[in-house]
Amino acid sequence: MATLWNNYRYLILRRATQVGLLVLYFGANAWGWTILMGNLSSSKVLGVIPLSDPYAALQMLAAGAVLAADLLIGVAILTLFYFLIGGRAFCSWVCPVNIITDSANFLRRRLDFDRVQGIKQPASRNIRYWVLALSLIISVVMGVTAFEFLSPISMVHRGIVFGLGFGWAAMLIIFLFDLFVLKNGWCGHICPLGGFYSILGKFSLIRVHHTQENCTLCMKCKVVCPERQVLHMIGKESLPVLMGECTNCARCIEVCDDDALGFSIRNTLKNKKTGE
Repeated sequence: MATLWNNYRYLILRRATQVGLLVLYFGANAWGWTILMGNLSSSKVLGVIPLSDPYAALQMLAAGAVLAADLLIGVAILTLFYFLIGGRAFCSWVCPVNIITDSANFLRRRLDFDRVQGIKQPASRNIRYWVLALSLIISVVMGVTAFEFLSPISMVHRGIVFGLGFGWAAMLIIFLFDLFVLKNGWCGHICPLGGFYSILGKFSLIRVHHTQENCTLCMKCKVVCPERQVLHMIGKESLPVLMGECTNCARCIEVCDDDALGFSIRNTLKNKKTGE
């Protein structure tokens, strides 16, 4: 039991967080709970504390909307939160789509689809930033929140919480796409919300840190990492992961038997001295 916990402790905590949030949202819709009401774009905690997705708010601004005071407060709260713990922690600890994409990635490994490690992916991870820019341009031109209107994340969330049919279709499409078409396709290459939080994540304080002296180059960390490019320092030098694309999912920490990876607080002064 202790070994199981050590090897999967962060994964268990992530799933508990993701499922727990869905239960709270579902409870608000089905039974009138007031612990967490709304959706992933705009929520209220205990009916009082607003939480607002900053990317959704940015689209609203681009569409010409005037933002209410409570929405701006909600944006400030979430921006500060993800600034502290890591922007893309949303992707691995909150977003329900992560459960789907992780399942597809796990099955890919089991079916040995990626037996040639290090094979070049047929798509650039920068696509998400182009989609991000395009969503804002469309919001300006059409006066709508472009990504929110078509977001698979919103569809999946509504499908689970409210039982809408398109949510299940979105789940199936993303799963099959990640399984058969492109490894980590949606979260790692296309999702503009992940791209937005990657930008915010460049400045976050909590980081995965690599200790080269302990590393035996087993490369287990790169096998499980959904953004393996962030582990560029493996086998080279002791450095924190400073790329915003890191989701702080901690799978690399769990599979490392060498105690070469762990969480740390970003030391800005030290990073500047080392040129990072």
